[in-house]
Amino acid sequence: MLQLGRSGRRFGVTEPKFLWPTAPFSSRWNSSTRSKLFQVSEEVQDAIHSGKPVVALETTIYTHGFPYPENVALASRLESLVRVNGGIPATIGILNGTAHIGMDPDKLIRLISTAGSADIWKISRRDLGLIGGLSLRGRKLNGGTTISGTMVLAHLAGIKVFATGGLGGVHRGGENSMDISADLTELGRTPVAVVSSGCKSFLDIGRTLEYLETQGVGIATFADGREGEVDFPAFFSRDSGIRSPQTIQSEADAAAIIHAQFQLGVQSGLLFANPVPEGPAMSKNEINGIIEQAVQEADQRGIRGARNTPYVLKRIRELSKGGSVAANEALVEANIIRGTKVAVELAKLEKEDKEAVNGAVQVAVPESSQLSASASAVSTATDHNRFAEATTAPIEETDLLVIGSLAADTSCDYTPLVFTTSATSPVLHTSNPASISQSPGGVGRNVATAAQYAGVRVALASAVADDLAGSLLKNQVSETGVTTSSIRTLPAPSGARTAQYISVNDTKKDLVVAMGDFSIFTHPSFESLQYWSDLIQSHNPNWIVLDGNWSSLITSPVLSAAFSSKKPVAFEPVSTAKAARLFHPSNTALSNTSVVPNHLISLATPNNFELAAMHSAAQNRGLFESESWWQCINTLSLPSSGSRDRFAALTTPVLVDAGIPQQTIQLLPFIPNIITKLGADGCLLTSVLRKGDTRLSDPDSAPFILSRNTDDIDSPIGGVYMRLFPPAEVVKQSEIASVNGVGDTLLGVIMAGMINAEKAGQQSRLEDIVPLAQKAAVLTLKSTEAVAPEIKSIKLIGTT
Repeated sequence: MLQLGRSGRRFGVTEPKFLWPTAPFSSRWNSSTRSKLFQVSEEVQDAIHSGKPVVALETTIYTHGFPYPENVALASRLESLVRVNGGIPATIGILNGTAHIGMDPDKLIRLISTAGSADIWKISRRDLGLIGGLSLRGRKLNGGTTISGTMVLAHLAGIKVFATGGLGGVHRGGENSMDISADLTELGRTPVAVVSSGCKSFLDIGRTLEYLETQGVGIATFADGREGEVDFPAFFSRDSGIRSPQTIQSEADAAAIIHAQFQLGVQSGLLFANPVPEGPAMSKNEINGIIEQAVQEADQRGIRGARNTPYVLKRIRELSKGGSVAANEALVEANIIRGTKVAVELAKLEKEDKEAVNGAVQVAVPESSQLSASASAVSTATDHNRFAEATTAPIEETDLLVIGSLAADTSCDYTPLVFTTSATSPVLHTSNPASISQSPGGVGRNVATAAQYAGVRVALASAVADDLAGSLLKNQVSETGVTTSSIRTLPAPSGARTAQYISVNDTKKDLVVAMGDFSIFTHPSFESLQYWSDLIQSHNPNWIVLDGNWSSLITSPVLSAAFSSKKPVAFEPVSTAKAARLFHPSNTALSNTSVVPNHLISLATPNNFELAAMHSAAQNRGLFESESWWQCINTLSLPSSGSRDRFAALTTPVLVDAGIPQQTIQLLPFIPNIITKLGADGCLLTSVLRKGDTRLSDPDSAPFILSRNTDDIDSPIGGVYMRLFPPAEVVKQSEIASVNGVGDTLLGVIMAGMINAEKAGQQSRLEDIVPLAQKAAVLTLKSTEAVAPEIKSIKLIGTT
């Protein structure tokens, strides 16, 4: 989980700024009691404190609705839906007698892994004091919170929006039995907005709406593309035959209603009904027939009270042959998405109010005649121009400028319930048990952190959105010592989203599939040559690292600015698809004349797949047919015969058969130093040596000299150095914590080694630094961190 920078203090529970006299939870109980019975996660506290959109989620759906481990997959899915749509999930549950508002994966799994146990309670308002009191007496119980229980705890924490599946209601015959869900009375006295698909359709919907009206609960149904008045939904079906009290068109409408309710100080809740999506929805007639049969069976068997709802739902599932399950899953997800969008719109309204209040107490604005023309121009600039922030102000000089990605990483390691050596990968098209962790990441961030740990001054130039994840990531980067002044925050109107990366790994921790949202690194505001020129000039680095997450339209001005500033660039390809961007035609900075000594990239660190992608892209662009490339290749003086045997002697026959050394040679004119990462086989270094390099005549280097230029005396090229480095250590499978960040660590430490040697006035040779960088990569391989802090202990050339 992303951790908030503490900067010398701990956050207390944020007091909700209600306008009515009800005292917030944090002011009514002393802190020692609160910490025992009521805990708000740091992420949720910060989100409430800073006005970010927060969505409350219940836990009875996991503890009493789905078995383990299916409930783990569902919990992960629903929290992800909140994050993807711009919100912060606050999953609420009772663990060991303590109410948790916002649960990290470990706490959530500990809670919901006990699903089905007699010791796990279903927590409504009435149960909060009971389970808390028993906890104080030493009996630590777990509980999944119902709508009622979740609303109470959400309100105490200051959360205003709660998304769930279906609401409880008045049971059929409730006028005689008085069997009325506590959800309804909670809505009448707790100011939380609930987004649900109406109430369960086997309840008495008409009487439920009447009861809610009596309780003073505002009710509105999303039109969901329909015209005019619409029905209040009946959970499994979009229509109930009963008109909704009000109809609204959008999430912005709902947010405005919530905002007005809170501004007026009305202390009851709101119910926003969101109809089940059309595809999986069941027809009203079909589901009504099934419900009638299920309810009759329950009545005949005398199943009433708390046992009635589970029994009826079970029979509906059976009689519908799974149709109700599909509808249920679809409506829950739709409600989470809808609720998150409502919370996002509400946060915008509250931010506008806050800015208006702050603006009203500012020092008086000078008269218009005193305003400069430049100030006037700024006030009328377009969003695009506002994003192009000035970078001409002095910025701290650094040794290394990393222009790369910063992202929130989620890692899902497959953990089958029954481990077998043959079934190591998760099963497709279904949920899988997993160990899920979240951490700050991004290739640029990882490279920067590794280099900083290795002892050089590093600045990270990246981008985040104006959201919680973005602020947390910037704080975390700052804590490592990396300079963050060039991490730009793009405002909400830009549509930018802080980058996210999700990896799914097998039981060996090897990647099975990954999904990433790095669209922020294609934002047009970064396509300015002047922006990058000013940035590089301000930092004045010894080296620049560029990662492949940037679009080719952004890579082009970066390379042009670096070339003009005479700064060497190291390129990290990131993935096969992104590796090809370097040679895409839209990267106009790189052309068929960008060969040694006029190359734009001095070093690249692809793996064997990324190397092939780069080679293919350059070939498709016709770069291997240009006159400049041929002249450079001829100057390398490669042997015209017996080259395969020479490649095999320097590497291995397997690598030669795969074409890896041959591909590095063909790319050398554009990238004179290529380190190809080969996993368990180590890495291959291929370099162009300049004329006069001592290695060309050094006996110790002779075994690694592929060729010498003895023909073209005017060329600066002296020869080619090729060397295969075995892995630094054979790491046991049981010692591997994560493969993420290993390659990034390698590059970061290589950069630090090169820079430290140069600063110490020593010769910086890649072959001397690569083995140390491999050792650092092993440390990261064994670390749960994206970059191992133990890298600080590695002594590089030029360090003391």
